[in-house]
Amino acid sequence: MPKQEKIRSMLAMGNRIAAARAPEVAGILLRDPRKAAQVVQCLWDEDPGVANRAADALERASCQKPEFLAAWKDALLGRMADATEKKLRWNLALMAPRLRLTVAETERAAAVLRMWLNDKSSIVKTSAMHGLAGLTIWNPALLPEMLDMLRVLSRSGTPAMRARGRILLKRLETGKRSSATTRKSLQAIRYG
Repeated sequence: MPKQEKIRSMLAMGNRIAAARAPEVAGILLRDPRKAAQVVQCLWDEDPGVANRAADALERASCQKPEFLAAWKDALLGRMADATEKKLRWNLALMAPRLRLTVAETERAAAVLRMWLNDKSSIVKTSAMHGLAGLTIWNPALLPEMLDMLRVLSRSGTPAMRARGRILLKRLETGKRSSATTRKSLQAIRYG
């Protein structure tokens, strides 16, 4: 069986949003980042469950080693633009700030994440908030807007948005420290 089939078959198990073997695939990525190409390719799989679990595996692995996403920056930003599945969206939102982005790329990612603040799913909205806050690391000019957004959403959003908003607001307001410290602080918050 070809290697691509093996990774894809690992991601094909479970219902549409179940993690299934995504944590195992994340472990494979941490041991052998060269396998990321196979997982990234699965983001466009015709089976939404496979695409969702591919994003889950990438998000889990990048939480520990964000640098391995560097080679896939264009693909991930491109996938953000057309993602419709909620699990795919929330994982892409969490990964976006882990990419070393230019100012133009942060604007592109921020435009998508701003739209996701209106998603039906609370977890997508909350992840979009998290992603937007994280983008300030690469584009400090976004900070005033993000602080205002977090202040509003931490009072008026869904319960999850209010809770996450307070955490992110505290980290950004006290995060007038080094961007490396802020980046690590923002990356430490993730969904299980």
